Amino acid sequence: MILLAYFGIFVNSINDITPIVKLKAKLINYHILMAESNNNLEEYLASHYIHRSNWLRAAVLGANDGILSTASIAIGVAAASATRDPIVLATLAGLVAGALSMAAGEYVSVSSQTDIEQADIERERQELLDMPDIELQRLADIYVERGLKKDTALIVAKELTEHDALGAHVRDELGITDASQANPVQAALASGLAFTIGGILPFLVVVFLPLDTMEFSLYGSALVFLILLGAISAKTGGSSMMKAIIRVTFWGTIAMGLTALVGYFFGVNVG
Repeated sequence: MILLAYFGIFVNSINDITPIVKLKAKLINYHILMAESNNNLEEYLASHYIHRSNWLRAAVLGANDGILSTASIAIGVAAASATRDPIVLATLAGLVAGALSMAAGEYVSVSSQTDIEQADIERERQELLDMPDIELQRLADIYVERGLKKDTALIVAKELTEHDALGAHVRDELGITDASQANPVQAALASGLAFTIGGILPFLVVVFLPLDTMEFSLYGSALVFLILLGAISAKTGGSSMMKAIIRVTFWGTIAMGLTALVGYFFGVNVG
């Protein structure tokens, strides 16, 4: 009898604990699902092409300029030269100067953009201190223009202002977001490195391919490089590959053709 009594107590204790165990299991599953949901959301947002726009723009600009500038210089000098040495020297000088110039120019231009954005942010911060009611109404008007009703827009504006007034105005009034803000160092490195990679390709053509067909070799190889660049940039940016290829090859052909005409027109022998 005593054993049966102990067994009954044991069974009852298990029945009492079971709901708690089930509740804990549900909570654990809920947290796991929430963590997976947050990770999936982060991955979804990170995959958007707009997050690549700043460095991709600088990289495509640098590589395109590297290919075109270096190839055009080489074609122009080759059109007026009977030996390889002047072509190699001019191409190398153009490659080094272009890469440094591109990196420095990109850093300066993006830094200027950043300075302007920071000045606007500071101005907005001061306006929020000086005239908060006017700024609140301005924010609500923006949401009305985007399709919200006036009452709803005002509620949204108030709640966003309570949460982060400056952030709301910077994002919705000034149009400055994390995706649109450029990094000067990142842009400079991407542009300079891309120019160097793009410029090395025509330089290798100048060094290794025959001199008597140099201009045609430079033009043909540059077109191939530009087609590859257009395809890679379109793939990375999620845009039309054919449109990107046509764009870069068309303007590249014009640039190299005009440079070759200049070399032929002046007909200066630098050999």
